[in-house]
Amino acid sequence: MAASVEVKVCLAIVAAVAMSFAAYQAASVFAPLAIALFAIGIVWPLQQWLQTRMPKLIALAITLIVTIAVCLAFASLAAWGFGRVGRSLVMDAPRYQAFYENVVKWLDDHGISVMGVWAEHFNVGWVLRTAQRVAGRINVTLRFWLIALVYLILGLLEVGEIRRKVEALNNPGLARVLLDGSRATAIKFRKYLMVRTQMSALTGLLVGLFALVTGLQFAAEWGVIAFVLNYIPFIGPFVATLFPTLLAMTQFGSWQAVLGAFIGLNIIQFIVGSYIEPRVSGGVLSISPFVVLFAIFFWTYLWGLIGTFIGVPITLAILTFCGQHPSSRWVNDLFGESESSAVGKV
Repeated sequence: MAASVEVKVCLAIVAAVAMSFAAYQAASVFAPLAIALFAIGIVWPLQQWLQTRMPKLIALAITLIVTIAVCLAFASLAAWGFGRVGRSLVMDAPRYQAFYENVVKWLDDHGISVMGVWAEHFNVGWVLRTAQRVAGRINVTLRFWLIALVYLILGLLEVGEIRRKVEALNNPGLARVLLDGSRATAIKFRKYLMVRTQMSALTGLLVGLFALVTGLQFAAEWGVIAFVLNYIPFIGPFVATLFPTLLAMTQFGSWQAVLGAFIGLNIIQFIVGSYIEPRVSGGVLSISPFVVLFAIFFWTYLWGLIGTFIGVPITLAILTFCGQHPSSRWVNDLFGESESSAVGKV
């Protein structure tokens, strides 16, 4: 019996490694599929409600229009915030040039030659290579979202048919796991997005108020940027904290003020992310913080920024499906947290 358990564990590890390798090698296929499945779990209630009142294709068109409009709204918010800050930075270029020269002089006085490193690594060839990489990345990104959109359209069209096929399976146990797991996963996806939206709005509001009170430029812009970036766990809040701090280095005249801005922004991120959010989400999204951090870094390594965003939902889905079957329920019990214990902490 013990040997049988060891064999099963070894096979599970080998299967996990093989699936991870496949996900890495076929990222252009699986990453947009994961995004599309996440989107289907979010928008399916709207699609289902519309289908009861109008033809299926018209309902699909309305669902897609609403989904794309929301995505474009978030992209426009980010572009507005970064665009306003970027234009101001260009207009204040002399001030930043003076700050740069002071930093270079201070480093030279302490035996650190910045100009030599700059001349060695940053030249015309580097600029051209960077421009080529950026252009290629834009092309890959556009292709990625086009594939994800196709997956989304086909998936919304076939949800009902797939459900009927699963219900008709000769294995009732497998059918129950697939149906219950899919339903529970979709509910957790919607709960996850709702909580992230609430916490992002709160974070953006607090960051904007903090910048306004401390006199930091672009208070509204930093609030909007913090709101948008907070949807990307860990990395988004870090970027939303780093950029205002860099601006404070040129705006404020003392390192104490810069340090105060940095600490204040991090306190906001810590209180919202580590104290308020777990109590708002409750037991539905209770996952071990270690697993959350591992999932973010693991899927970021596999799929880049898309993996950073989708890593936690993928982990939610895996744990939810594991919890649907007695043989794998221990995975959910070990790496997740029961609702009763989580609610008791609220």
